[in-house]
Amino acid sequence: MSSTKYRVVQWTTGNVGTSSVRALTANPAIELVGCFAWSPDKIGRDIGELAGGQPLGVTATDDIDTLLASKPDCVVYNPMWFDVDQAVRILSAGVNMVTTASFITGHNLGEDRDRLAQACVRGGSTLFGSGVSPGFAQLLAIVAANACDRVDKIVIAESADTTFYDSPATERPVGFGTPIDDPDLPGMAAAGTAVFAEAVRLVADSLGVVLDEIVCEAEYAQTTEDLVMASWTIDKGCVAGVHASWQGRVGGRTVVDINVRWRKGQTLDPDWKLDGDGWKITVEGRPTVNMTVGFLPPPDFQAETIADFMVLGHIMTAMPPIHAIPAVVAAAPGIVTYNDLPLTLPRDITSPA
Repeated sequence: MSSTKYRVVQWTTGNVGTSSVRALTANPAIELVGCFAWSPDKIGRDIGELAGGQPLGVTATDDIDTLLASKPDCVVYNPMWFDVDQAVRILSAGVNMVTTASFITGHNLGEDRDRLAQACVRGGSTLFGSGVSPGFAQLLAIVAANACDRVDKIVIAESADTTFYDSPATERPVGFGTPIDDPDLPGMAAAGTAVFAEAVRLVADSLGVVLDEIVCEAEYAQTTEDLVMASWTIDKGCVAGVHASWQGRVGGRTVVDINVRWRKGQTLDPDWKLDGDGWKITVEGRPTVNMTVGFLPPPDFQAETIADFMVLGHIMTAMPPIHAIPAVVAAAPGIVTYNDLPLTLPRDITSPA
């Protein structure tokens, strides 16, 4: 068990944030000292109850000054989208940050990345971003490449039937639900999955490769019947399948390819076949290394609905940044990635005997 106690503020309690709260409160190395409430209806409520458990004696608030005044070692930042102004405020106050909010290297942010870097210097703080995909999946590929004396290309292919993934706020921007002949459709997958460009850069950086370009090639498939889901419907003739391949190239040759293929329902045209849900990682080189990554519930897992099962995905997204907290707190100020940190370790999470 770790002898160091880290004071942590949880930032938002949505799907991923709820899993984060549960993990933080179960970890003996963590002291949860505050919670930021994004929505007004959560202000003043106990964070334990917001996470579906017992009261913890920590009240959610939207008072950022009060949270920063509590002198946390780290903020676990789990909103759906990354807010640069909020992050600058946190980092400038000398508080480290780990996040799942579409942030890996920050290079997609342009000049705002410089603002974040300057805030880290000003506050003596560190910023780290990772979820499961992109983020943790790339770490697995980097580890696998350590078995090679030559790497020609790294491919990370994610495939998933997302019929029961009920998140139109994140799915519409990549093209789901858009008429297949909409003139704006061709660029939507690239815009909606732009953080994968940062993941490509992460993998290339691990190889010491300077990329000439990062491009996205996209394909779409339509549903031939209305597709009714939990909170929304995709009409006949609209996109129910999205494939996006983010490629990092040198001299016209692709050296990193991170791609996703997501489909919904059983009426897709063309009818893409998925080789299971999860990730296939291929390090082409000497030797070629193959890795297949999926996830299953443990024997004691209780799931009555699809939403209950989706909690496993939320856990997988929430945990990599939490495990990185000790390394991030110890790191030099600045924006860091897996390439800058020592191997993060799953401390203090083994089940009791």
